[in-house]
Amino acid sequence: MHRERLPANLTVSEPPLPVLAAGALCWRVVAGKALVLLVHRGNRADVSLPKGKVDPGETLPQTAVREIEEETGLAITLGAPLGTVEYTLPNGREKVVYYWSSEVTEKALDASTFKPNSEISAVEWVPIDKVRKKLSYAHDIDIVDRFEERFAAGRARTFAIIALRHGTAVPPSMWDGPDATRPLMQRGADQALSIAPAIAAFSPTKLVSSTAARCLATIAPLAGALGSPVKETETLSQDAWEMGTADVERLVAKRMAKRVSAVLCSHGPVLPEIILEIARVTESPTDSALRRAAELSTGEYAVMHVARTFSQHGIVAVETHGPALA
Repeated sequence: MHRERLPANLTVSEPPLPVLAAGALCWRVVAGKALVLLVHRGNRADVSLPKGKVDPGETLPQTAVREIEEETGLAITLGAPLGTVEYTLPNGREKVVYYWSSEVTEKALDASTFKPNSEISAVEWVPIDKVRKKLSYAHDIDIVDRFEERFAAGRARTFAIIALRHGTAVPPSMWDGPDATRPLMQRGADQALSIAPAIAAFSPTKLVSSTAARCLATIAPLAGALGSPVKETETLSQDAWEMGTADVERLVAKRMAKRVSAVLCSHGPVLPEIILEIARVTESPTDSALRRAAELSTGEYAVMHVARTFSQHGIVAVETHGPALA
């Protein structure tokens, strides 16, 4: 077969990676009606949902929370994801924006630090049935449509169960002590530092960990960022799983009954049982997102967003993230 050869002085360049950004559809309820927060960008003369580009070293949830605070003055908690929008920038480069929903509390409103500036000239709370006429871009309307469908179904308010696998640890072959005492390698410590602000974006109020040293070291930066204690339990340990004494069913039942966001830091063999038990309790189908969540690599975490009034199909959304490391 004849193969045409490129001239020696001609190189083939890879297309540039897309620009990544993250934001949120911020909402609140007044007199039974959902209001959505819009930003007026004076420098671009448009109206949009708040968002912004990922900074070097950031993860997407971390970016979303930072950008909302910078643009609107609001400190928010991320709710369930609303998907992505993709479009082409004037320079021809592709842009992908990840969105979450976020219910804004009265406390957050009262603490808002927003002041009009050169980028954002005003913020405005708009009834959801009037939002579409105000928005400048069709892709923002797509996000509003997704949220309104969820709100109408009574599934907008959620809590998160975050399954976290410990960071990269010293291999068993290189460790003489008991398996539970194996420490993190430097990469594992870096992973723990990277994911801490990302998981904090979901504002978990309960941190639960296996008693293994590698799990406790992984969740420690998150505990420090939140100022929260860590509940240690053998139930999440690999030793208990191997001995058949890990009562995952009871642990999940307790967390689901509390209906507050929590982190469960554990091991590769244990986490699939946790995730599948949550699916069973909420009568949710085991789809591709849940299967991916059950296959976490070290330093990764899965966020299962559960409707506060869950019954059948109680899991609203599942997302999986990892550290922002090369």
